[in-house]
Amino acid sequence: MFRNFKMVSKVVFGRGCFSQLGDILQEKRQGSEAVMVFLVDDVFKNGPLKNRLPLNADDMMVWVNVDDEPKTANVDQLTMQIKEHMAGKLDSHPSGIIGIGGGSTMDLAKAVALMLTNRGSAADYQGWDLIKKPAVYHAAVPTLSGTGAEVSRTTVLTGPQKKLGINSDHTVFDQIVLDPEMIAGAPNPQRFYTGMDCYIHCVESLEGTYLNSFSRAYGEKAMDLCREVFLSSPEDADDRLMMASYCGGMSIAYSQVGICHALSYGLSYVLGTHHGIGNCIVFDHLEAYYPEGVREFRQMMAGLNIDLPRNLTAGITDAQMEKMVDVALVLEPLWENALGKDWKTIMTREKIRSLYLKM
Repeated sequence: MFRNFKMVSKVVFGRGCFSQLGDILQEKRQGSEAVMVFLVDDVFKNGPLKNRLPLNADDMMVWVNVDDEPKTANVDQLTMQIKEHMAGKLDSHPSGIIGIGGGSTMDLAKAVALMLTNRGSAADYQGWDLIKKPAVYHAAVPTLSGTGAEVSRTTVLTGPQKKLGINSDHTVFDQIVLDPEMIAGAPNPQRFYTGMDCYIHCVESLEGTYLNSFSRAYGEKAMDLCREVFLSSPEDADDRLMMASYCGGMSIAYSQVGICHALSYGLSYVLGTHHGIGNCIVFDHLEAYYPEGVREFRQMMAGLNIDLPRNLTAGITDAQMEKMVDVALVLEPLWENALGKDWKTIMTREKIRSLYLKM
């Protein structure tokens, strides 16, 4: 059977389109006590963004801290906080959840929207297609570009036992607002690491066994845009990077990522390494698997004077190493996409351990 792929329902793109957010949300406000919940990266706490939010009297605005990547416990706490805010109102659920920030903030918004309508803990739904009920309306405004979180069916979370996404058609945003002005001024190396998440998406998708023409078309365009942004630095780099992220996210919808992302999850779970920088650390050691991509990646790093952290795994315990390997091996679709159906005979625990030791 061919996969019936769920896409974001509505997209608005253009410099200044953030100003339309109020009108977009107004259509979704239901009843006199309609509540919109804004989850906003707290990096903007002392800036002018709060005054630009289309807040109504009963709306809820929560500053979220994503210094550490999202955990299922964070999702559960936010979900409970919102339910308490809704207590006594006519509607048990808010009219919408709006995530404003980078990939981690958008993932929190997606997960909270799901957990408002599905019982239990977010940890219960880490895996593929475990969500049974549709989420409340949810929208996103990216302030960093590269992760593809704005278009993906995944919300990546670290749980008590593993780092694994809630992968579901219900996860996909109903609306995204792509305003390049919102990512202007993002500092390096963070901008680079997030952009490289997109570039690495494309390398892994385009060289994977799951690839088809749908994935190839989006992946090749995203790859070209990444090259323009990080090798040429055009005047409209923010516009191009925002579209690279969108196309890169679309490219893996019908395919999958690969070795780099699987190993990066292990680094993140055990050492707390953020996803973007973790991908870069791992990818730099994968020349044997993605030779052309790694060489070009190093060219981009050199052009922007990016120095990757080294020796992350020096001194880790045997138990930590085993957990990193366990977390990486859970991601079976990623390994199969990279190495084929016989991947277990190629990528042994010993081989994964040897790759981690290089980092």
